Amino acid sequence: MSTPVAAELGVVRIDSRHSVAHTAERLEALLKERGIQIFAHLDFTADASRAGLTMRPEQLLIFGSPKAGTPLMQAQPAVGLDLPLKALIWEDADGHVTIAYNEPQYVLQRHGLPASFTVNISGVIALLQRAAQE
Repeated sequence: MSTPVAAELGVVRIDSRHSVAHTAERLEALLKERGIQIFAHLDFTADASRAGLTMRPEQLLIFGSPKAGTPLMQAQPAVGLDLPLKALIWEDADGHVTIAYNEPQYVLQRHGLPASFTVNISGVIALLQRAAQE
């Protein structure tokens, strides 16, 4: 189930039934199936390991569609701070895995964009939920 965390921050969290790696793989596959471009897939745990540090599993996917995101950036260039879209996946100390992302309405409000742009950035929410829950 998705739950807003500190609504003023605009962060939504979804509990995942899968490991961090498997959740990230599922999400990446779902995004690619829909023709959504993966711009980067960062493995923070592997990066920490290369630096001689340890941390619980944590990965970040950066993704989007220039067709969907460009109109937002044309209307308000600063929205590029929040685009492309991102999904952060991590495991907590109890072994629970979570996906977090910016709530679309938060992004629009933050940059003073009209609600009509919601469709441009909200379509992936169902994919995030599928990656975590199915």
